[in-house]
Amino acid sequence: MHKPTDSKNVLFAGASILAMSLFAPVALAQDETPAPADESRRLDVVTVTTQKASESIQDVPIAVSAFDDGALERLQLTGGPDLVKAIPNVNFTKGNFGGFNFKIRGVGVDVIAQSGDAGVGVHQNDIPLSANRLFEAEFYDVERVEVLRGPQGTLYGRNATGGVFNLITSKPVYEEWMGMVEGGYGNHNTFRLKGMVNIPIVEGMALRLAGSYLEREGYATNPVTGNDIDGRELFGVRATLGMEPTDWLRGWISYEHFDEDDSRLRAGKQLCAKDPFNTSFNGVAIGPVDQLATSLGCNDVPLDQMTGRVNSAATLGGGLAITAGLLNGDAFTAPVIRDLRTIESAFDPIYQAGQDLTSWKVEADLMENLTATYLGSYNETSTLSIEDYNKIAPTVAFNTAGVPLGNQALAGVYSALFPGGFVNDPQLGRSNLFRTFDLSGGTSSGSTHEFRLQTDNDGFFNFNVGAIQVNLEAIEPANNNEGYYVFSNSLTALTQLNNAIGGGIFGGIVPVDTAGTQPSLFNQSLAGTGGNYFRSLSPYELESFSLFGEAYFQMTDALKFTLGLRQTSDDKQQENVPTFLFTPTAAIPGGNPLAARVAPATNAQGLLKTSNEEVTGRAGFDWKPDLGWSDDSLFYLFYSKGYKGGGINPPLPAGFTGAPQYFEPEFVNAWEIGTKNTFANGSQSLNLTAFTYDYTGYQITQIINRASVNINIDAALQGLEAEYLWAPTDKWLFSANLGLLKSEVKDAYGIDVLDRANSRSDIVVLKNATTFANCAVSAAGYQAVLTAIANPLSGVAPGTTRGICGLTAAQRGGLETALGLAGRTISYTGTDGRVRTASLLEAFEGDAKNLDGNEMTGAPDVTLNLAGEYTFDSFSAGGWDLTVRGDVYYQGESQSRIWNTAGDQLEAWHNVNLSARLHNDDAGWSVEAYAKNITDEEVITGAYLTDDSSGLFRNIFLTEPALYGLTVRKNW
Repeated sequence: MHKPTDSKNVLFAGASILAMSLFAPVALAQDETPAPADESRRLDVVTVTTQKASESIQDVPIAVSAFDDGALERLQLTGGPDLVKAIPNVNFTKGNFGGFNFKIRGVGVDVIAQSGDAGVGVHQNDIPLSANRLFEAEFYDVERVEVLRGPQGTLYGRNATGGVFNLITSKPVYEEWMGMVEGGYGNHNTFRLKGMVNIPIVEGMALRLAGSYLEREGYATNPVTGNDIDGRELFGVRATLGMEPTDWLRGWISYEHFDEDDSRLRAGKQLCAKDPFNTSFNGVAIGPVDQLATSLGCNDVPLDQMTGRVNSAATLGGGLAITAGLLNGDAFTAPVIRDLRTIESAFDPIYQAGQDLTSWKVEADLMENLTATYLGSYNETSTLSIEDYNKIAPTVAFNTAGVPLGNQALAGVYSALFPGGFVNDPQLGRSNLFRTFDLSGGTSSGSTHEFRLQTDNDGFFNFNVGAIQVNLEAIEPANNNEGYYVFSNSLTALTQLNNAIGGGIFGGIVPVDTAGTQPSLFNQSLAGTGGNYFRSLSPYELESFSLFGEAYFQMTDALKFTLGLRQTSDDKQQENVPTFLFTPTAAIPGGNPLAARVAPATNAQGLLKTSNEEVTGRAGFDWKPDLGWSDDSLFYLFYSKGYKGGGINPPLPAGFTGAPQYFEPEFVNAWEIGTKNTFANGSQSLNLTAFTYDYTGYQITQIINRASVNINIDAALQGLEAEYLWAPTDKWLFSANLGLLKSEVKDAYGIDVLDRANSRSDIVVLKNATTFANCAVSAAGYQAVLTAIANPLSGVAPGTTRGICGLTAAQRGGLETALGLAGRTISYTGTDGRVRTASLLEAFEGDAKNLDGNEMTGAPDVTLNLAGEYTFDSFSAGGWDLTVRGDVYYQGESQSRIWNTAGDQLEAWHNVNLSARLHNDDAGWSVEAYAKNITDEEVITGAYLTDDSSGLFRNIFLTEPALYGLTVRKNW
């Protein structure tokens, strides 16, 4: 997916030059030959609150990276996704349903469920935010960003198995007027505006107002509408009131609002290597009807070889279009437009998001060295995303005269319902082309309350203890734009046909959502009562309470022992809302899907509940010896136990037994050893960390039968990290960070939906003609059925193979006896690793693969950042200086699934940024020209595999293209 190798040569040449410059001074430091004092400068002291107390980052025995407002500007870290380029062993990709996956050391969120939790805790001002927009919005008026690497078992303990992201906003400054305004313009018609004003009110009280606005055209093109898509129009505002009425009492209260309304892509381009129909098997011809069971939609090949379109006949919508008489085969027959930023969509994406966050903090000095802190918040969020599900344009129109169900007698009904081949869909509108769209939306409200007591004594013992309550309610039942929908005019057409012939297809009349004006999907007037579309809805509530504390024992002047414990109780509940696709009205409790949500008091299955209670913590030593050769050194060794609660799978299809309704908690036992050093008269720092993780029950997901099935696996990770800074003179600044990571799945088996046969020639994979899920069956049994179909005297009708996946035991036994297969079996491996047997026409999920030793997802083996900047003092008259900077980032290969197949591999990539900043610090002016991703690398950061009934295509997610522009800033 890369550009020509010239750009790689530029990368490695630049990296080599920077590397020689960066690591040369290490030898000087070891020789104890510091640079002359008049040529070097001391590195800035970075203060962090990673242990909920202000400390120098070099004094904290935790692997942490921190960036203040100036560093964010200098490194061009405009938002959360950019952080990967500045922190070792960090990875980022978007999620398929609107979220994101921010991973630290290979640990993030690989679970898809309303009740699933992120492995990296996302905080703002130390407040955990279960739902947030921090990775959609851009940073503005930020004091600093802190990223803690590794499980945080105590102070940030809930779910922080990977680490913590903490955004610290700037607070009011008392008795001083301050302000800032910044404007920028760049390619893609990008316009940015940020501002801040700090207003003293009275002594001990001040108000700080800040805001940010971003508007730009899309990075992608939609050739169907002729418009650019994936654009942005978003803004955020924040008001913070600070108060310090006495010298022992202080606090602040903040309100923040975020709003977005644009064409943001929730999921990127669809990639597929088309799986064609098979016309024969082992020399036996396959007739046209039976061919429909032979395509899985897409095959598994490397991503750069996925140059086709999904075979629509292998999908639920496309297959049922054939059943309804709308199509005779595949609707996507033209070559695909390979450009990853060209996305065919029947309409431009619709994306809306909002957040209203109120938070507050009160601190009181109860005694000279004892402080009480209360942190609280109330947060409301919402998202709505509507997209073309396939993002590829159909090339075959619906039949003008169709034959539904293969029954010529229904041709007249077809003509009356779909004149000229046009389907009038109440949700999608009128069209004679195959349309499948989806909607992902939801709202949430949540609150947190945290109380802490902490000491700051000079003596032997200190502590930091507290309690925190977290509440979250996700999805308000009254809003029908929430949950996940898949609409298709073929599903609606089959429902309309069923109702026109008196319910003969589905055993009764199926309700069609006709509320509102047409098309109701786009004017958001859905009633939520239709059986003509798929909807997954999981109203969810969380109540979590934790007691936590850390004790610090100063054993000697240089040696400290830390012991932390956290007791967490998580109570989760989710409404068990059935999915009513093609369900007759008579079979739905109350007559429509909304009324079917019976109160738990009258329906034992109305609520699904799970509770987890665990004790986690950390213990370790940190040592600050006087080594002579360094200005300041810290060594630490810690053990940490991390925990993330289990959860509830979304509603599973009726009769589905392939996974439990619940998934288990995950645990990690982590050891970390590290050192932080400042030397050469404060002009250099070198931080090194080594870690090893033993993971139990890591949560991952797979879409099976249109449901998110979350399972647990064991894993092991280990790695090294290095962060280095050098300021050889007051003009130069160099930095480097390196992350090395090895991840392994342990003792796990799993069925790869892309290869249910596990490459075995004695197993074939077929498509179920009813559910359009796939199943495995013995090749011998399949061949026997095909041979019988070819014999007109056998009594086995064409199309029989399309029903093999759904045969009952009695039907299977009768067919096996008729074909002489009775008593014969085939062996296969189950997901528990045990060998099982099936009769030759018995459908099973597949032959499980041994995943032991496979890489975990989103865990690149190498991350490397090299940077250098130089400042030309007095570049021009009037006190203007010029700072030029270059950054090079490299990320190694990674995997998008734990099966590690050819299509799972994500290529290594690199990014080069350049900037030149003309600034007059005394006058408060700066002008910066920037260029990000100057070699215009087109990087796939993640890929999402859909399920059988969607044709096993992949949605991909990309980094930003080459960006350049100019920013002007004024401070006063």
